[in-house]
Amino acid sequence: MAEHRRMQRAALLDAARSLLAEGGVRALTFPALAERTGLARSSVYEYFPSRTALVEELCASDFPLWAAEIEAAMAAADTPRQKIEAYVRHQLALAADDRHRALVAVKAEELGAAARAGTPPDGGAWERIGAAHAGLTDLVVEVLRDLGHQEPRLAATLLQGVVDAAVKSAAPPAGRPADLVAETAVRLALDGVAGGLLGERDTLGGQQPGGSAA
Repeated sequence: MAEHRRMQRAALLDAARSLLAEGGVRALTFPALAERTGLARSSVYEYFPSRTALVEELCASDFPLWAAEIEAAMAAADTPRQKIEAYVRHQLALAADDRHRALVAVKAEELGAAARAGTPPDGGAWERIGAAHAGLTDLVVEVLRDLGHQEPRLAATLLQGVVDAAVKSAAPPAGRPADLVAETAVRLALDGVAGGLLGERDTLGGQQPGGSAA
């Protein structure tokens, strides 16, 4: 019985991911989940009492996996500058994925609805999600600390702000071209966070940090 419930729960989560990828936030409904999995609508509620609970479980499950992908991309880079570039580019690439974008949107929607209703979601789930995001920043803190940065956590927090702003800038329906946003964000990250510290030539444009010609 326990294994059957585990499999049904996993099937519901997979169906929710598919619905988000295919139709965005509005597609994630319990009737749609029931139809997609062949369960009765009442049975869906046995596994997830609300859409908020479902979204919490999706985020708690998927966000750490995405964080691990970013960590792997950074680990594959050779130099500190390349690690910072990988951090920025991989986050932007993930943000452009339809399922990731939809999950972030529905998370924000559910948190907003819960706040307006005065019924905050399960703290444990959101704490796990927050820990995944904090873990991302920690990856950059270590890179900056290894470089001898005097304020590595502050710099990492500001760098994440650049990434978050870039994600919003590229978001549809009226977003800027993704390639332009990515190149601009990487340039700002390398020049503003790493360039002055490393004193290296910027490999993106053959220029010294700050934009002067080599």
